[in-house]
Amino acid sequence: MTDLPTAFDNRVSRDLGVAIPIVQAPMGWIARSQLASAVCEAGACGIIETSSGELDAVKGEIAKMRELTDRPFGVNIAQAFVRDPAIAEFVIDQDVQFVTTSAGSPTKYTSVLKDAGLTVYHVVPTLAAALKAVDAGVDGLVVEGGEGGGFKSPTPVSTMVLLPLVRERVDVPIIAAGGITDGATMAAAFALGAEGVQMGTRMVSAAESPVHTNWKQAIVDATETDTLFLNQRHSPALRALRTERTTRLADSPDNVFGQFGDAQALYFGGDMEAAIPLGGQVAGRIDAVRPVADIIADTVREFAEVVERLRG
Repeated sequence: MTDLPTAFDNRVSRDLGVAIPIVQAPMGWIARSQLASAVCEAGACGIIETSSGELDAVKGEIAKMRELTDRPFGVNIAQAFVRDPAIAEFVIDQDVQFVTTSAGSPTKYTSVLKDAGLTVYHVVPTLAAALKAVDAGVDGLVVEGGEGGGFKSPTPVSTMVLLPLVRERVDVPIIAAGGITDGATMAAAFALGAEGVQMGTRMVSAAESPVHTNWKQAIVDATETDTLFLNQRHSPALRALRTERTTRLADSPDNVFGQFGDAQALYFGGDMEAAIPLGGQVAGRIDAVRPVADIIADTVREFAEVVERLRG
């Protein structure tokens, strides 16, 4: 691996046990061994999802991870989507050291996970949520701006506003999420107080992502205005790519989760109208399907170039 910026030796990289403090988002059905192991092998941190609710499959994916990489990885607990009351014990039994918790209260699992020796970061969309998570004893935060894809607060705040706001009030390490796709956006996140970043939409479009080519191409073809914010009258809201289906649902007063559709037909069958293709505004900056190793390497290189330019 080429020389890394000194800024990368920080609390986040040490908590994750990785050389490069980039985290791959824990997207349901997508954040499994094929993608996550590629991220780990590139020197960053792959995350295995639980939001699919398929815990037997998740357990198998964790076993595959250990066949594909000997590097550290993490697991996410998406509380709103995993109803199994023993999910914390399930994660502890997988013998991982890093876990993110999301879509629920940080008071629910933080203590039991930390008592078992795990490092716990909680995903937060607001300052109030960040303060609550710190009070609950989390080791760090994933501060998630509303421009990101996937499940969101119904009252989104952009990363540019939320990240420095949280940094001003807390001392714990922060991973920035939402709008991150390259070295320039990573450097911007560091300037605003982050010590790591999370990539979601960029990883959905990666060569190793298990989703159908049609979804990856839709990301590549998207402009910066080609996402819609759905379910604003309910929680969680969703940011998704613009399709006929999502355009139809955009103004619906109903909870769109009841109309999410056939996820498998979208994710792996490539039918872009079969379900809601989650994605962030940063899709407008993604212009090619690229291997994870190239994405990570170019991010590191560009980060160093940006920092050097600003220093000069």
